[in-house]
Amino acid sequence: MGRRERYNVADSAQQVVGGFLLAGPFVVTEEVWVLATNMTWLHGLFVVGIVFAIGYGALYEADDDRDPDREAEVAGVPVRFVSLMVVSFGSVAVLAFAFTAPDQFLADIPTADRPGATVRAISVGAIFAVVGAATADSVF
Repeated sequence: MGRRERYNVADSAQQVVGGFLLAGPFVVTEEVWVLATNMTWLHGLFVVGIVFAIGYGALYEADDDRDPDREAEVAGVPVRFVSLMVVSFGSVAVLAFAFTAPDQFLADIPTADRPGATVRAISVGAIFAVVGAATADSVF
């Protein structure tokens, strides 16, 4: 087994820039929130799976120079991938709450349904954030 590659804070910073850049427009788009209110928990899980697949593919399948088996790990998962998922979902969540998007776009649904719809909207936005975060990580 070869030497493990270190994961630097600068790598996360690049992901954050890319994630926030692409997440922003989708957080304030009403259609994303309408989609989320119409989704079931099964749709939400499917979307989360899409985010994970895009992230893994962008980091390790699209880049021949990067090997997940040679990277630093946490619980057997590459730290870079864990960071990518945190940034992808986290950037959307932070912006959603900073812009009070749930209050703006979910005011017409019952209060008890808002947390689930918010999580599903964050998952939809994460599809775009993961593209930005992974691209920034790979390019810079």
